[in-house]
Amino acid sequence: MREIVKRFEDLTPLELHEIICTRFDVFVDGQSCPWREELDGLDPQAWHVFLRDENGIAAYLRILDEGGGTAHLGRVLAVRRRQGLGTQVLRLGIRVCREQLHADRIVIHAQQYAQAFYERQGFVVTSDVFDEVGIPHIMMEKAL
Repeated sequence: MREIVKRFEDLTPLELHEIICTRFDVFVDGQSCPWREELDGLDPQAWHVFLRDENGIAAYLRILDEGGGTAHLGRVLAVRRRQGLGTQVLRLGIRVCREQLHADRIVIHAQQYAQAFYERQGFVVTSDVFDEVGIPHIMMEKAL
């Protein structure tokens, strides 16, 4: 499993295509999220963090630098569940936030069902449940 961390401008056209297709498979097709939400225009400003094997992208997330020492993780996914891929890509993303962005805190809009997943990596809930694209979410934060 290869760990890949790239800025948008460093992605190859094939990598970008594969990222978009993977995110559409998981979020648009799998969770019925509106495709316009997925194509939010923020990818060019993001760090793209993913795990890749012979089958393509196995896990992915993107990181946005919000300034003031805050990084925002989003679009966290694992193509194959219950294999530790989500944990691996999340740990890699946390490392990128610390080492590349020099962030002192990470925030995430987490799907409520994944709360325990993020808590295992040191995130804490900072909001009540709210609706985002028809899915219950919570704000979570991790101090670095």
